[in-house]
Amino acid sequence: MTKSNYKLTKKDFNQINRRSLFGFQLGWNYERMQGTGYLYTILPQLRKIYGDGTPELKEMMKTHTQFFNTTNFLNTIITGIDLAIEEKEGIASKETVSGLKVGLMGPFAAIGDSIFGALLPTIFGALAANMAVNENPIGAFLWMIVQIGVMYFRWIQIEIAYKEGVTLVTTMQSRLNAITNAATLMGVFMVGALVATMINVRLSWTPSIGSLVIDVQNNVDMIMPRLLPAAIVGAVYWLLGKKNITSTKAIFIVLVVSVALSALGVIAK
Repeated sequence: MTKSNYKLTKKDFNQINRRSLFGFQLGWNYERMQGTGYLYTILPQLRKIYGDGTPELKEMMKTHTQFFNTTNFLNTIITGIDLAIEEKEGIASKETVSGLKVGLMGPFAAIGDSIFGALLPTIFGALAANMAVNENPIGAFLWMIVQIGVMYFRWIQIEIAYKEGVTLVTTMQSRLNAITNAATLMGVFMVGALVATMINVRLSWTPSIGSLVIDVQNNVDMIMPRLLPAAIVGAVYWLLGKKNITSTKAIFIVLVVSVALSALGVIAK
């Protein structure tokens, strides 16, 4: 039950970041998901803390290959807190580390995926795509700048988490739900804006009664502007809820229906 005398250095943090960025998901499997990837990320540091071939190292390796699954954008925060505890307590921290990983992976997954997996791509992806459609090259640079910023955030977070340790979790705990709810609300808002601005479909069908020509699209707009794009998104959402319907199948269905309706003169861009 000895404690470690090794202290992590900047070189260790850089090595963990490289492994996290390029190898964290390589061992993903349905049984333990990111468990082996987590071990791979910190294995060199575990060897320094416990020593090569020691019973303590083998025991902690088994511990870290247990089930683990969280967002790639915040995983090294958990890693930093974990290593801070192991560095201080050694093998005696086994139960604490296991409980820490189980307790944090769910909330961090919700926050990271909401903000970095949905919110930022929706907002800046929509802006970049809209600029690209209008032949503005700034859109491409905007997207690259955002991604570089995300990568930088992923790079620096482990050292912050390591220095703050478990106090980082206690100070953030009261804000986790608020951050998640705010990110979800903003994501829904941006998806609605994206539907209204990026789906350019209108009804081109203009039936006539005698000399009277009926502008169907104008009548629909009087009910609710951009109703057709909203209806299309709703139909696709409903379709994806059906059994055996994947996103790929839904895309092909949309393509076939769009081409058919366009050829019949029902819809147009």
